[in-house]
Amino acid sequence: MAQADTLNLQHTIWELDQTYVMPTYRRMPTLFVRGSGARLYDEQGNAYLDFLAGIAVCALGHCHPRMVRRLQQQAETLIHVSGLLLTEPVARLAQKLCTISGMERAFFCNSGAEACETAIKIIRKHANAVKQTPDYEILVLEGSFHGRTMGAVSATAQPKYQEPFKPLLPGFRVVPRNDIEALEAAFSERTAGILLEPIQGEIGIHPLSEEYLRTARALCDRYNALMAVDEVQSGVGRTGKWFAYQHTDVLPDLVAVAKGLGGGIPIGACLARGHAATLLQPGEHGSTFGGNPLATATALEVLQTIEDEDLLTHAARIGDSLRTQLAHLQSDGAPIAEIRGKGLMLGVQLTQPIARTVAQKAFEKRLIINAVGDWVLRLVPPLIITEADVQEFVQILHSVFKEVSV
Repeated sequence: MAQADTLNLQHTIWELDQTYVMPTYRRMPTLFVRGSGARLYDEQGNAYLDFLAGIAVCALGHCHPRMVRRLQQQAETLIHVSGLLLTEPVARLAQKLCTISGMERAFFCNSGAEACETAIKIIRKHANAVKQTPDYEILVLEGSFHGRTMGAVSATAQPKYQEPFKPLLPGFRVVPRNDIEALEAAFSERTAGILLEPIQGEIGIHPLSEEYLRTARALCDRYNALMAVDEVQSGVGRTGKWFAYQHTDVLPDLVAVAKGLGGGIPIGACLARGHAATLLQPGEHGSTFGGNPLATATALEVLQTIEDEDLLTHAARIGDSLRTQLAHLQSDGAPIAEIRGKGLMLGVQLTQPIARTVAQKAFEKRLIINAVGDWVLRLVPPLIITEADVQEFVQILHSVFKEVSV
């Protein structure tokens, strides 16, 4: 396609997008047409190194051959049936997820928000049917993010996400992260459960301490409350373990998972153990597209590929390398105050409020990264990135820092 034609196509698609799509995203005007591995390509054939991966979604990178083949095979066989009917992929995926998580049963849905909604509903039923505490509370953490649905937004302790949609769903109590004394003070017989992210993503990659997680587990046991972990962003190998809580000896009652699970195909799951695994009975919860054969077959292939290619070990190793390279930039004078996170879920805290400018300049140099506010860069690349990709990333980031830092 001639350059003039590609520019005309880009302009046409941009105008259509701006006219007909609700303005919920500040979208870049560059038109992307394909992806391969850790790179995206625009309509002119320019390659962009993708260190965002659809916001921690494309665990295997873009269009991984095994994932594409499995999608094609399943699409030719069976795409969707009602949840009332038995299919093999959903049963196999449930078994696999329970095996790698330490949970006992799975509920399938389409997104992380739905997975968190399921966890919230299970906690609420636990309060009503088991604890028989009508004035119960669910504890959530300051700075949390659990999704965009009303229940998930109500559990998201960030006013900017909540203010436009008040009144919120009642029954949530906010506690500060990593403050053990405050956590102990918040628990009571009214506490039905706690919903937390082992690594808070949307607020700028803030890990919870192992002591904090252990305390939450012990308090849940003491007060007959359910511990739910939101692994939507941190799960499926991103931190070098299947799930971030597995860096500790803590075993939750509920696990919300999505994003990387489908490798780009929409799927979410709420995993549960103990009595929480059977609290929801027929007719009490469901999802029309949840557990459809296309999504579950693809997700199973994603998990199997992560195992076969030893991407847990790789994510831990390449994440350490990435952190080391960032530390070198920091010691050389780059405006980096702190590097947080685990594996390939890293937050780069800057010394100046230039994160958005850095992300924009990086994009102009064909590197895709994400600014979380003005102070933090979020790095969540595909698990398949190489050492060469890390070196390219560091070179571009270094050049951007030289341009924009004061």
